[in-house]
Amino acid sequence: MAADPWAGSGIAPGYEPMEARLAAALPDGPGWQYEPKWDGFRFLAFRAGDAIDLRSKSGKSLGRFFPEVVARLAAIAADRFVLDGELIIPLGGRLAFDALQARLHPAESRIRKLAAETPADCMLFDMLVDTDGTVLADRPLARRRDALARFHARHGAAGLLLSPCTAAHGQAAEWLAAAGGALDGVVAKRADGRYAPGERAMIKVKQHRTADCVVGGFRYGADSRLVGSLLLGLYDDSGRLDHVGFTSGIADSERADLTARLEAVAGGEGFTGRAPGGPSRWSTERSAEWQPLHPELVVEVGYDQVTADRFRHGTRLIRWRPDKAARQCRMDQLAHELAPAELASALGLGPAAAAVSPPAGANPGRGGGEAR
Repeated sequence: MAADPWAGSGIAPGYEPMEARLAAALPDGPGWQYEPKWDGFRFLAFRAGDAIDLRSKSGKSLGRFFPEVVARLAAIAADRFVLDGELIIPLGGRLAFDALQARLHPAESRIRKLAAETPADCMLFDMLVDTDGTVLADRPLARRRDALARFHARHGAAGLLLSPCTAAHGQAAEWLAAAGGALDGVVAKRADGRYAPGERAMIKVKQHRTADCVVGGFRYGADSRLVGSLLLGLYDDSGRLDHVGFTSGIADSERADLTARLEAVAGGEGFTGRAPGGPSRWSTERSAEWQPLHPELVVEVGYDQVTADRFRHGTRLIRWRPDKAARQCRMDQLAHELAPAELASALGLGPAAAAVSPPAGANPGRGGGEAR
């Protein structure tokens, strides 16, 4: 039987990453460290001799889907380390979450093709085991960040990125304001805190984003003749109304009146560009059929992230906008996450290289949080 490469390593595959809890505002006061929240796939990377194990936040293996990342880690001149970070794919100035999702494909030939065409980057923000085998998880974050900064200085040429960080609350607040919707948020973590596997020991503050959308259609609720969800659209550069998502947060007391209002403008073209798909997990066979509407009604919704010009999750209905014309609801109002170089410019970090360097006034060996 082959020897277990992880024996005696202290931290091995199966170790749970530290997580974050959502808050409305960044914590303030001494001892906090802040960094951008990246929009990608969270990972822990384990190295023991020739063995490389890349794991997702849920503990599933990612190595098969990102062979270029495994090769990059294997090329590092070190026998042992454990890194925490985020897999990201910058495309056309944006972080392309859909390109990450496309990697989760059963065909190895397809994965290899995508790995060559759209290679993933490793954005690092924590180190749990140093290259000399020292377990750092019980050390303060400040100590772990120092080790990570030294690791990146030696091995960053292997295609690894170091997430910027700051100890200044004002600067972190400026990041949120300056980057606007292009930044997914900011993570805060205690500089003297240990790495707490599986615990929500960090704090994340996400961007509050809104968009005015055309109600291009609706679906009836399951086993009901009352509205279940509104189908949202935005006009593209060609003047076509594309389906971009849905909202279903409708109060029960409002469903009857809203259904009558929607049925009064039923018909017409509905979505003239990309149309809604088929049944979803919350619909019945009957309610899967969507009802097209004349493009007259506009709603403001809150959303978190955008993938391939669609809301990644359901949206929150904020208010109706009778003051806004449907044609004013265009795709260009959506905020996409910026790629590292463009985000560096938005944050005022200087040239593209600054995307992997701490911002002005920050200690390169201190701080950090984790993208979730």
